[in-house]
Amino acid sequence: MPSLNVSFSDEEMEGVRAAAAAEGKSLKQYLHDLGVREMHRKRFVAGAAAWADRLRNEFDEAFPDEVPPSQRGDGAAAA
Repeated sequence: MPSLNVSFSDEEMEGVRAAAAAEGKSLKQYLHDLGVREMHRKRFVAGAAAWADRLRNEFDEAFPDEVPPSQRGDGAAAA
């Protein structure tokens, strides 16, 4: 099974150890779960964006008066 060596400063290591302890996990399990969780998060965001892109035309037709935040003149930014 592949493994990885990761270097941390003393201050960073202290923070990572504290975060692992707060979740009741070993350092190894915490770092493993963190990487897997980030991978799943990115996959979810990409899927949600693709879903929104597929439905954008349908939404625009159903709500023609709704102006996307990026196109509002009041300075509102897109989420």
